[in-house]
Amino acid sequence: MINLIQKIPKYWLFQALGWGLFLAVNVFFAISYRVVDQVFVIRLFVTISLGVLFTHLMRMVIKRLKLLQQHINRQLFSFLMLSVGFSLTVGLMETLFVELFDMGFKQERDFSFFQDYISNAFRWTIFLFIWNCLYFIYHFIDESTRNQLDKLKLEALVKSLELKTIKSHINPHFIFNALNSIRALIDENPLHARQAVTALSNILRSSMVSESQETISLEKELSIVKDYLALELIRFEDRLAINYDISSEVLNFQLPPMMLQTLVENAIKHGIAKSLKPGEITIRALKTDNHVKLHVLNTGMLNVDQNHEGFGIPSTASRLKLIFGEDASFSIQQIDEFYVQATVTFPMT
Repeated sequence: MINLIQKIPKYWLFQALGWGLFLAVNVFFAISYRVVDQVFVIRLFVTISLGVLFTHLMRMVIKRLKLLQQHINRQLFSFLMLSVGFSLTVGLMETLFVELFDMGFKQERDFSFFQDYISNAFRWTIFLFIWNCLYFIYHFIDESTRNQLDKLKLEALVKSLELKTIKSHINPHFIFNALNSIRALIDENPLHARQAVTALSNILRSSMVSESQETISLEKELSIVKDYLALELIRFEDRLAINYDISSEVLNFQLPPMMLQTLVENAIKHGIAKSLKPGEITIRALKTDNHVKLHVLNTGMLNVDQNHEGFGIPSTASRLKLIFGEDASFSIQQIDEFYVQATVTFPMT
């Protein structure tokens, strides 16, 4: 039964519901006032038949003239004119039927044909105007809903394309820097260079797995970061110290792939690599209220233009906004004379 109803077009379901409600209301009041007789039944049947016929014809005119595609002010004016025009016609047909078959109610016996016609036309104007208003409201809401869905789909598509564009830049950017590091090792330390190639291979294998994902767990991201830092340890040797302070309760937290690695790479490039002195990097992850905070702390001085250099930092801010909206934040600042700290805050989802 339900499947059969679902196959019926919505238009006819609403027609049946509307005129069925009209029938029920008239029958209820007729029974209440004890005026149910043969004339009442025939007149009610004729009224509903004319109503279904002429509202359907009116719908055909609306679709033929494409009134729903016009400006809203013109739509309202057109619906009013249609209501009046069709009411004059259907009012005339009902009046002729009553006169020809002597189907007038007692209160109509003393009316002239013209008075009956004016009364019926006015009554039909109200009926058809209400029908047109409901038809207009339904299509207005339906169009607004579809536009909203289309807008959401478009925003999701744009977001997906932007994320893919950022991802397509991140890996080449990282690979370029890693290859530069390996190239510097080839002549001075071939053994370390081979170890670096192995580390790079591990990183690429991990990043390829996460390439198709919008987010990955912090635990998997840390695995990539540790491989990357292993590569950098070969390059910097004793000049680089690495510390981890990771809360176990946030290891399953989802974050954008390569985001933490990008922050660590930024710390190496702008902090450790620019100093001949020993330096350190500390990676912290902890839960605070309903958010997760990631801190990447490195020795060095913050360049005033660092937020705008290269691709890493701008990509971090862009990806955060695309995935988490205003619920996430990113900052990088000089916390004292020795350390720079990058902080990313994510909502717990």
